[in-house]
Amino acid sequence: MTNKKKDLPQELIEKVITLMKKQVDAAQQDILEKFIRKYYSNTAAEDLAESDVDNLYGSVLAHWNFAHNRKPGSSKVRIYNPQFEKHGWQSTHTVVEIINDDMPFLVDSVRMALNARNLTTHLVIHPVINVQRDTAGRIVDILEHDHPDEGALEEAVIHVEVDRQTEKDVLDAISNDIESVLDEVHSAVEDWQPMYNQLHEIIDELTSCPPPLDSSELEQARDFLDWIGKNHFTFLGYREYQLTDSDELLTVTGSGLGLLRSDQPDQSSRSFASLSLETRRLAREKNLLVITKATRRSTIHRPGYLDHIGIKRFDDQGNVIGERRFMGLYTSAAYNHLAASIPLLRDKLAYVMDRAGYHKGSHAAKALLNIIETFPRDLLFQIPNEELFTTTMGILHLQERQRIRLFIHRDRFGRFYSCIVYVPREIFNTEVRKKILSVLVKNLGGDGSEFNVHLSDSILARLYFVLHVPPDSSAQYDVSEIEQQLREVTRSWSDDLHDALLESFGEEYGMKLFRRYGDAFRANYFEHYPARTAIYDIKLMQTLTEAEPLAMSLYQPLETPDGVLRFKLFHIESPVPLSDALPMLENMGLKVEEEHPSKILRADA
Repeated sequence: MTNKKKDLPQELIEKVITLMKKQVDAAQQDILEKFIRKYYSNTAAEDLAESDVDNLYGSVLAHWNFAHNRKPGSSKVRIYNPQFEKHGWQSTHTVVEIINDDMPFLVDSVRMALNARNLTTHLVIHPVINVQRDTAGRIVDILEHDHPDEGALEEAVIHVEVDRQTEKDVLDAISNDIESVLDEVHSAVEDWQPMYNQLHEIIDELTSCPPPLDSSELEQARDFLDWIGKNHFTFLGYREYQLTDSDELLTVTGSGLGLLRSDQPDQSSRSFASLSLETRRLAREKNLLVITKATRRSTIHRPGYLDHIGIKRFDDQGNVIGERRFMGLYTSAAYNHLAASIPLLRDKLAYVMDRAGYHKGSHAAKALLNIIETFPRDLLFQIPNEELFTTTMGILHLQERQRIRLFIHRDRFGRFYSCIVYVPREIFNTEVRKKILSVLVKNLGGDGSEFNVHLSDSILARLYFVLHVPPDSSAQYDVSEIEQQLREVTRSWSDDLHDALLESFGEEYGMKLFRRYGDAFRANYFEHYPARTAIYDIKLMQTLTEAEPLAMSLYQPLETPDGVLRFKLFHIESPVPLSDALPMLENMGLKVEEEHPSKILRADA
């Protein structure tokens, strides 16, 4: 069965080719057969298993006709809703067709543009096809990838099916988004080598003409810049800036590369200009590297805010006169390697370990080392040594206690807060995450956010939030007060039951009852009754035995109007049928309006 499913796409491809040969002139059949085989060759079996042969044929032929004529170096984008009478095939989805020179990040970036519009992707086909075009841009042959022909072009052919959209304005907007993303990918990829060369020019300059800074800082900076150049940073943009006497940061004309290509003479850095005058003066501090998050979101490769690596420029007197700025994203290797192996981070790690003073190899030293190694890596690059020490020691002192803790770091330029929240793993879910974010936004502000969840063998889950705020915001907050708010919004019905039992029965017997009843109640119970009501029900259930399997409670809650009573029946192992209870209640002159049955599964079964 498995082999048949695996071979199914090939069977479909053969059927598509057979259908094509019945419909297309003999002169075009050979090249079309090559295109079809390449087009569907790497598509997952489950993506094609339910497809109709006619539609597979219509889809690939439509894309062939669209891709057949293209000027190398240009992008072609088409978005439409296939209709059989108009396009020769049909789909329930909106189709995006793209033909572009092959380059990194294309598929991921296109998906990001579609995800930004909350469109669900139903199918992606994205072969890279080696083609030969004539001088008019028409495809004249499909070649193997190892073909030595110098005129061959590696082209990305992308077919994406998303939620159906019918409004022309929406389709046009999607097309514009994708074309913009393709332009940005092209700029970043085309300028990658110049950006890489610029990095090494800076490293060489720091060696041959070092600024008047501490030698250890210079060595650390050179090592770090050399490290990011070894496939640890995806370079997406570069630009140089000049710092004026009036604390303005102006672009150096013609220095822009990649995403920062476009510049104008004496154009001020918008992100820098939005900072307060006091914050802008930080640019004159005599430290070489500026490592932070940018205010610009990435449209390439993966979502999130871009990473900013700035190298300050100094005059002969040691005054800061400008900055050379790289924008991009750390690669997966930067997140997977040990902090102890990464320049800059290994010095931070050494500082914290030395400051803590634990004996090497001790339990505390190993625990602290693990906290640093698993610390949110983006924040680890940015956080000052002293704040890192305070935060990691606070995490260490949690000592696996099931409590909520919050650690907040605001970046030096006041543009975002990094919040680390520890919560008991057993209560963590999506709803809890949303409640925590709501509390953080209420207290700190924020016009954009990101989050990351880290789950390990610990009894605590770690949530990492980044809240982006206006640079001029000045939230006044108390961490302990926010922690109390977090405890309140994440508090569960079971937590309330725990406290009510201990309050009613004392710690020893209350904990005994909690172990028995803590997980006994289901949603159909606590949707109707608060935890304090459960205390009285537990008292009754504790009286049940095989000899006395039934208990009853008749009462009138404060919230109910006159003439309305509540009656509870408790019975071991099986419910009391309503048909048995109803006649008795009616003989007492009562009318039953509604019933809420609950099964309660005690820990002792």
